[in-house]
Amino acid sequence: MENKRPLSPHIQIYRWHISSLVSISHRITGIINIVGITLICIWVSLLVLGDANYSLINQFLNSVLGKFFVIGLVWSFSFQMLSEIRHLLMDMGYGFELQTTRITGLMVIFGSFLLTILIYLIGKNFI
Repeated sequence: MENKRPLSPHIQIYRWHISSLVSISHRITGIINIVGITLICIWVSLLVLGDANYSLINQFLNSVLGKFFVIGLVWSFSFQMLSEIRHLLMDMGYGFELQTTRITGLMVIFGSFLLTILIYLIGKNFI
């Protein structure tokens, strides 16, 4: 016998919430951070092999793609940090109301962008 009822919650009727977006992004940025830290460790360990390998990576980091990579990694770290603070507060029993989870989720998203811009400006010696 064929079942004609949709599965619940089906993808066509499911509404995304800020907390689910932050949760999924938290997991994705965790994976990005692991890869980023591994690449940073490889980059620093190339110092042992001499200046030729090290300067090759510096040329990459000074390119447009390299700058995008660095800014993306800074955003990933800042998002992960703010999301961890949010999870720490929730582990202590605070912020389970719907309005509070919505506000803290938006604070994590916008705060990570603001923190990335702040770190960029500090790195460029504008601040």
